[in-house]
Amino acid sequence: MKQLLDIMRQLRDPESGCPWDLEQNFATIAPYTIEEAYEVADAIAQNDMSGLRSELGDLLFQVVFHAQMASEAELFNFQDVVQGISQKMIERHPHVFQPEAPKLTAAEQTEAWEKAKSLNKDSVLDGIARNLPELLKAVKLTKYAAVTGFDWPNIQDVFDKLAEETEELQEAVQSGQREAMAEELGDLLFVCANLARHMQIDPAAALRGANAKFEQRFREVEKRAKIQHPKKENFDLKVLDELWNQVKAEQKTHEP
Repeated sequence: MKQLLDIMRQLRDPESGCPWDLEQNFATIAPYTIEEAYEVADAIAQNDMSGLRSELGDLLFQVVFHAQMASEAELFNFQDVVQGISQKMIERHPHVFQPEAPKLTAAEQTEAWEKAKSLNKDSVLDGIARNLPELLKAVKLTKYAAVTGFDWPNIQDVFDKLAEETEELQEAVQSGQREAMAEELGDLLFVCANLARHMQIDPAAALRGANAKFEQRFREVEKRAKIQHPKKENFDLKVLDELWNQVKAEQKTHEP
């Protein structure tokens, strides 16, 4: 860590540092921090452990970059960041760091964690980042609200709500009012995120899997359509649908 911190200080040295690094601030670096986090997630999804090692390094560098800029502004430094997260982990895990504390299951620990986060807040929703991806934000909103008891008691109630919102979206579509359609579609997506939370499934990961599956199947459909009709650029829906069903059936056959 000392080597990395020294490198960062050299990059930001006013006299001998890198011009690009010297021009940066918290706002300009933030998008890179988000991008690196996504690249970490992608390496995990691809089971690319070599890539994960590299991406974790890139993400760590982002933390060091922010800490260096904060140190220059005399706000805090990297050691403050480490001390802060260390103290938080100790406080949030009394069952690990306090021998006399009762042992908790994973579910009980999750509930205790959320309750601890809600202390000293005007609202349990305080602290949720405004610029989170909206699907993740929807999950967090419902998760934090559930700490107060504001949650459906079972998953069937969520399915009932999903059916209700689907019906309301259909009515909005029939009305032709775009604002109403957008609102009802948002409500439907929000309930889908809540459903994912009840199922303990990451909705972003589920959607990522669906996107990958669609892309793989459609590329194969596109290839076969071009072989069958080499002079065409656009194809009849019936042709594409038949090819889609073929590809889908073949993939199902080869699944373990």
